Amino acid sequence: MQEIDEVVINFDSSGLWVLNIALAVIMFGVALGITASDFRQLFKTPKLIFVGVLCQFLLLPLLTFLVVWLIKPQPSIALGMLMVAACPGGNISNFMTHLAKGNTALSVSLTAFATFIAIFMTPFNFQFYGSLYSPTAQILKQVALNPGDLIKLVVLILGIPLVLGMAFRYKFPVISLKLSKILKPLSIVIFGLIVVLAFSKNIDVFNNYIHYVLLIGVFHNFLAIMLGFVVAKLFKLSFINQKTIAIETGIQNSGLGLLLIFTFFNGLGGMAILAAFWGIWHIISGLGIAFFWSYKAAKKVTD
Repeated sequence: MQEIDEVVINFDSSGLWVLNIALAVIMFGVALGITASDFRQLFKTPKLIFVGVLCQFLLLPLLTFLVVWLIKPQPSIALGMLMVAACPGGNISNFMTHLAKGNTALSVSLTAFATFIAIFMTPFNFQFYGSLYSPTAQILKQVALNPGDLIKLVVLILGIPLVLGMAFRYKFPVISLKLSKILKPLSIVIFGLIVVLAFSKNIDVFNNYIHYVLLIGVFHNFLAIMLGFVVAKLFKLSFINQKTIAIETGIQNSGLGLLLIFTFFNGLGGMAILAAFWGIWHIISGLGIAFFWSYKAAKKVTD
């Protein structure tokens, strides 16, 4: 059987362009719901910023590296784990936080703030930890990944749409809110369809190798959620904010990870399958924990 490190997910350049545009539109749609006051409110509570950034960009990549070092998965899977951990929080975290009766305003603000930081921290964390582990460092050398190119793409996909969306919201607040309600769900559906289409053309590869990433993906996601929850608890944040930080840390922008994998690694099998599985699983786990916390909150009120 062909090794998963050598498997390539076939995805043509036209599909890649559509994927780029879809992700940028998703980010633009998210930005339509963000105002400068969200950032001002966040900076009034620096402890929340610190805990959110600590979990997302410092502890999660470090914990992922330690897990990779301990369990020693195949190099392409390890690189996929590091890629997912380096990405900022996913856009659906805001919806899940609201469902979980968490601090939705904090979730929206942290998503926006994390996106700005991710422009530099995502390339840095991925390159840094990927280079520290010898098997993944070998892949990075073969690909000859240029960190500058990685930063440019992240700026184009995350940074520019975020700034444009916030500027549009400032100039046209009423239209922005209406447009946001249409754009966000529509663009996420389109993005999902593109990814499904990409993997439908490679269904045999996915079926043959999914068992390599199944337990690793579930375990990695569980660790991310627990990391956010435990660290927020250690910093004595309220239970509402503990739930929020847990979801923000556990729901990663795996769509961005997939885009970077298709762009720079030509759909390297282990990376792409891990990121794709994470993208499916974190929705299941996120909704599961959100419904659980929502049920507990509702029961507490009735009691």
